Amino acid sequence: MSAKHHVAKWQFYDVMTSGGDIMPALSYHEQMDLINIKKIRELQKDLPEFAGYFFRAMEIKKATNTRRNYAYDLSTFFYFLKTENPYFQNKDIRTLPVSVLDDLQPVDIEEYLSFLTYYEKDGQVFQNHAEGKARKLATLNTFFGYFHKKEMIQKNAPSVVDVPRIKEKNIIRMDANEVAQLIDNIESGEKLSKTQKVWHNKNKLRDLAIVVTLLGTGVRVTELVGLDISDLDFDNGAMRVIRKGGNEDIVYFGEEAEEMLRNYLDERLTMEPEPGHENALFISQKNTRITVRSVERLVKKYASTATAKKITPHKLRSTYGTALYQETGDIYLVADVLGHKNVNTTRKHYAAMKEENKRKAAQVVQLREK
Repeated sequence: MSAKHHVAKWQFYDVMTSGGDIMPALSYHEQMDLINIKKIRELQKDLPEFAGYFFRAMEIKKATNTRRNYAYDLSTFFYFLKTENPYFQNKDIRTLPVSVLDDLQPVDIEEYLSFLTYYEKDGQVFQNHAEGKARKLATLNTFFGYFHKKEMIQKNAPSVVDVPRIKEKNIIRMDANEVAQLIDNIESGEKLSKTQKVWHNKNKLRDLAIVVTLLGTGVRVTELVGLDISDLDFDNGAMRVIRKGGNEDIVYFGEEAEEMLRNYLDERLTMEPEPGHENALFISQKNTRITVRSVERLVKKYASTATAKKITPHKLRSTYGTALYQETGDIYLVADVLGHKNVNTTRKHYAAMKEENKRKAAQVVQLREK
């Protein structure tokens, strides 16, 4: 990385520990971990005390984001028991013994899945389709499974409940002409409203760098917003990202992405971010690290000028994955580049494309001249 584009990995807050040592500024992912841990502890207050064993065990094998989702799902499950199951209505959820899990039958779990279709809690309406129900059933399976493995309960009721059938969905992605139109529209700003053009003039270089990086690398939006300046390595055309689950990975970018990143970085290095956000690559109007929600909004805004499809940052990731698979036909390469731990995840998303390629192949070989 050139000296111009190099920034030290660690900045320091003026914060002292009890021993008098200066504490280093937390990275974006460390900050998110702390936020998740705080939320997990808050949610645990309404769960049975024995749930603490489960969450402590999960600390060594699951990322904080996954554990937070477990906490949300378990909170919903015990809310259901408290409000819908007569046996639990007059009981203090916190003091329930772990043996109560053995009292629950598969039919109770099936009633819970039915409840999830539509329910109200704290004045809010919640709905779950097959995907949401399947995830919550998987959480219960893991939860019960932990105590069953430890021989603290005799059976795992959720393990014998059928998983809700999830319908296959077509991959929504942008065509090559739509991608070109999208980038052109961000550069020109011509199809934006008057109000949007004001913000566009201020943020054009940043927005171009964000969208082209998403399209040119296939990184997740959470990986993008977590980027620090020092994660960029222009000498090797690469960037360091923290994948889902907390693993570090190197992602490579092409010439177009490099050009947009360099243009934005020249501007970024003149900014004065708020304390604690000095390392962040992408900065918001508030001079803080840009959020996932902000990136989702800007992608939606620009994409609407280029296509009628509902495009999100994840759809830009799908667009990249599709293009890469079409060019290489290598599902393992696509899985590796997208950061999928299991190639079956990739195959599930891109299987339809394989069939499309096979159909094209049928037209290539001619048996007789026309």
